[in-house]
Amino acid sequence: MSRPHREGAPRATVRLQLHRDFTLDDARAQVDYYAAMGISHFYLSPVTRARPGSTHGYDVVDHNEVNPELGGEPALRALADALHARGMGILLDIVPNHMATHWDNPWWRDVLMNGRHSAYADWFDIDWHDPDPWLAGRVLAPTLGRPYLSALEQGEIRLVWDETAQIYAIEAGGKYPVAPHTLDTRGGAEQVLAAHDAGTEAGRAALHALLDRQHYRLAWWPTAADQINWRRFFEISDLVGVRVDRPEVHAAVHAMVFRLYAEGVIDGVRIDHVDGLASPGVYCRRLRADLRRAGAQGGRANPDPYLVVEKILAEDEALPAGWQTDGTTGYDFMEEAGAVLHDGAGGPALERGWQEISGDDRAPREQLEAARRLMLARHFSAENAALVRVLSRLARLDPATCDCPPQAISRALVPWLVAFPVYRTYGEGGSATRADLLYCQAASERGQQIMQETRQEPDEAADRIAARLMGWLALPPGPDDTPEAARLRRRAQNRLRHLTPPLAAKALEDTYFYRRGTLLSRNEVGSSPYVQALDVPALHQRLLRRAQAHPQALLATATHDHKRGEDVRARLAVISEMPQEWLDFATRWIARAAGPELHGDGGADRPTPQPADLYMLLQTLVGAWPPELEPDDADGVAAYCERVGQWQIKALREAKLGSNWYVPDEAYEAACGAVLRALADAARQPEADGAAPELLRGVVDWARRLCLPGMLNGLVQATLRLTAPGVPDLYQGTDRWDFSLVDPDNRRPVDYAARRAALDAIADIGALPLGDFAQWRDGLVKQALVRRLLALREERAELRRGAYLPLTVEGPGAKRVIAYARRGTQGTTIVMAARACAARLAQTHPAVGASAAASASTDASPADLWQGTQLVLPAQLSGLRLRNALTGAAAAAATRRLSVAQCLGQWPMAVLVST
Repeated sequence: MSRPHREGAPRATVRLQLHRDFTLDDARAQVDYYAAMGISHFYLSPVTRARPGSTHGYDVVDHNEVNPELGGEPALRALADALHARGMGILLDIVPNHMATHWDNPWWRDVLMNGRHSAYADWFDIDWHDPDPWLAGRVLAPTLGRPYLSALEQGEIRLVWDETAQIYAIEAGGKYPVAPHTLDTRGGAEQVLAAHDAGTEAGRAALHALLDRQHYRLAWWPTAADQINWRRFFEISDLVGVRVDRPEVHAAVHAMVFRLYAEGVIDGVRIDHVDGLASPGVYCRRLRADLRRAGAQGGRANPDPYLVVEKILAEDEALPAGWQTDGTTGYDFMEEAGAVLHDGAGGPALERGWQEISGDDRAPREQLEAARRLMLARHFSAENAALVRVLSRLARLDPATCDCPPQAISRALVPWLVAFPVYRTYGEGGSATRADLLYCQAASERGQQIMQETRQEPDEAADRIAARLMGWLALPPGPDDTPEAARLRRRAQNRLRHLTPPLAAKALEDTYFYRRGTLLSRNEVGSSPYVQALDVPALHQRLLRRAQAHPQALLATATHDHKRGEDVRARLAVISEMPQEWLDFATRWIARAAGPELHGDGGADRPTPQPADLYMLLQTLVGAWPPELEPDDADGVAAYCERVGQWQIKALREAKLGSNWYVPDEAYEAACGAVLRALADAARQPEADGAAPELLRGVVDWARRLCLPGMLNGLVQATLRLTAPGVPDLYQGTDRWDFSLVDPDNRRPVDYAARRAALDAIADIGALPLGDFAQWRDGLVKQALVRRLLALREERAELRRGAYLPLTVEGPGAKRVIAYARRGTQGTTIVMAARACAARLAQTHPAVGASAAASASTDASPADLWQGTQLVLPAQLSGLRLRNALTGAAAAAATRRLSVAQCLGQWPMAVLVST
C-alpha cells in the first residue's frame, strides 16, 4: 500500500550534532546559511538531558528536560523562532529505547535505592527473578575496573556523602545510592564514613557488609557478558532498556515531546533504534496517534507529524507499511547510492586479491557466521543463556523434548541464531508475519546445516530441539498449548527479538566490516555483505519501491554513525574500475610496509602487522587523504596520520583479531601504528630514501589519481540524493567534500565561516570554471551543486511529490548511465548520471591537469564512452522542451531521443527540467 505525499513533510533536512561545544545557540547562528542553501528543517541530535559531557546525546538521564549543556529549553525555543522566521522547522531525534545508568537519572537511581519496591521497578527491562540467588531481586552493576575484591582492597569502592541529594552513596566506577534502612547513620557522617573506610580491614568488612544489603551487586565490568539481568543497549552496560510498551512509561518518556509538538516547537521525530522496542509497529502507531492528538489540541494546522525510524534493512527486506511511519532515516538509500557507483566487473578480481592478501578464502557468509558466533560467545553470552533458560522450561512441557538438557538446547540454538538473516521478527499480539516465517525458516534450515557441518558425532538431543525451534521462536501459541507453554513461547519470542538486533549489528557492522577488506567503500552501515555493486535495473527497482511505499523517507549518504565519509566511499569506488592495477600496487606497498626497515625482525615484543590490516590501512590512507594536503606539509601529514591512527586503533579492536577492547594487544597496535609514524617522519624529509618515503609517495600518488574521479562520483551521489524519491538529508559539513572516518572523526567541527563566505561565489553552478581545480579541491563545486539542486526542489513540485519513471538508455554505454524522470502535474524533471566510469571521465575533464590524475588502463578511449548512447523518452514525455538546470543549456530531443554525450559533456550528471 502506498503512503500519500503530505505537504507537512520536510523539503530537505540538515543533521546537526549537538553537544556542549556546539549548542542550540550555535545551531541558531547557522539558520541563515542553511536557509540560503535551501534546507527546510534542522534535524537535531537528541536534546534531552544526557550524562554530563555527552558528545552525542543518546545517553539520556531525563526525558523531560532539554539538556542545560545545550542551552536548555529557552535556547531550543529561540532556535525554533529563528527557523520559523525563515519558514523552516525542526525534526527531533528521540531515544525511547534506553537511558543511561547514571546517578543523574532519577528513575534509575530510585530503582537502585529501592529495588523491586521502587515506583520505577517495572519501567526498566529487569529480570527480578534471576536463577542465581546472589542476583535474584537485585540489579547487576558491572562497572568495576577490576574484580570486586581487588577493587575493594585498592580503595576503588568507597562510601561518600552526597551533599546535593542528601544521601549516602557508593562510588565505584559510577555512583550508587545507599538504601537508608541499610545504614546506621547515628553518630553523624564523619563517624559513618570512618567506620566504612576501605583503608582498614574493619572498614572493608563493614563496607562489604553494607554492599551486601543493597539492591544492586557491584561487579567487574566483563561480568556483564556472561551474567546480566537487565536489557542493555547492544552490549553497552551503562545503557539500560526502557519499557515504553507500558502505557505509563510511554507517557512519561514522551511528555516533553508531546508538549513541544503541540506548541509547534518541533514538526516531527526520528526514532532511534526502533528494533530495540518490544513491538515497533505498536509503538510507532501509538506515537503517531499521540502526536496527532497533541497537535490537534495545540491548534496545529496540520497535526499529522513527520515520523521516521532508524532501521537497517537487510537486502530485499521492506519496512512494514503497518507501522504508519514516513520511512527510514536513509541507511538503505546510502547503500543504494553507494553500490551503484561501483563497477561489478571489478568485483571478482578484488575478491581474489583480498583472499590472497588476507590468506582467508572463506565465503562472506562463512565469515559473517563466524563473527556472529564470536559475538554470541563473547558479548551476548548472558542474553543467549537467558533465552536458553526459557526454552529449557518450554522443552520440559513437550514430551518430544522433555528429556533434552539445556546444553542440547544451546547446541541447537546457537547455529539458529548464527544463521538468522535479518535484524529481528515483528509479529504482534502473538502472531507472526509472512516475512517472519520466511526468515525463521531460513534460520532453521541453515542452522541445521551448520550443526551437521560442525559436529564431531551424532547429537540426537540437539536435533530434536532444532526441529522444535521454528515453532517455539516463530509461531504463535497453538490450541494445544497449555497456558504456561503459551506464556513461555511468547517470552521466548520476546527474548529473541531483543537479542537478534544487537547480534546482527555488532557482528556485521562492528566485527565483519572491520575484518573484511575487499573494498572498504562497501563496508558501511546498511551495506549488504553479499553485494559488491548494484546495476541500474536493481537501483530503479529499489527507488521505485520507495516511491510507492515511503515517498517521504529520509535519503542519507552520510550520518553520525557512518564508517567513512560519503566522498571517501565515492573515491574508493573508483578502484572497482581498475582492480588489477590497484592490486599490483597494493601488493608491493604491503610488502614494503611489513618489511624489517619498519619492524625489525619481528618477535613477541615487536610483531609484524598482518597483510590484511595493512591493506585496510592503505585503503583508508588513500581514500581519506584530503585533496588540499601536500606531501611536504609535515604538520598536515602528521595531523592526518593522527586521525587515521585513531581509526586504526578502533578498527583493530572492533575486528577482534589482532587486538580487542577487552584485552588490547598494545604491542600489535604499536606495530601497525609504526607505519603511520613512518609516513609522518617521511613528510619531514621529502628527499630521503628508504621504505617510509616510498610508502608515502605511493599513498599520495594513488590519492591524487583517484581524487578527481572520486569527486565526479561524489557529485553523482549527491545528485541522486537530491533528486530521487524521498527527503534528502544533509549531514553537517557534507555540503562540501566529506573525507571523514568513523566517529569521533565524523563529528569534527564544521567550518561555517568558509561556507557562508562562498555563498555568493556559488550562486550559479554553471559559472564555476570547470578547469579550476582549486574550486574542486576545496569543495566549492559540491557546495554549488547542493545549493542549486535544493533550490530546484523548492521550485519544482515534481521533485518533492512527482512520480518516479525509470528511463531506458540504449547504446554501448547504456549500463553506465542512470536515468529517470520525476513527473508531476505541473512539470517534469529528467535526471541523468554516469556510473562506474569516473576514471575514464576524469581523463578528459578540464580539471585533470591540475588534479594530477593519471590515466587509467582502459580498453577504449574516453572519447568513445558515450558514442552512440542515447536516452529514449517514453511516449508520455514526448514533445518536452528541456533545459539543463545545471548549465542553462537547452537539450534537444530528436525523435524522442537525447544524446547522452550532449547531456553529460561537462558534468557527470544532468538535471533537465521541462520549460
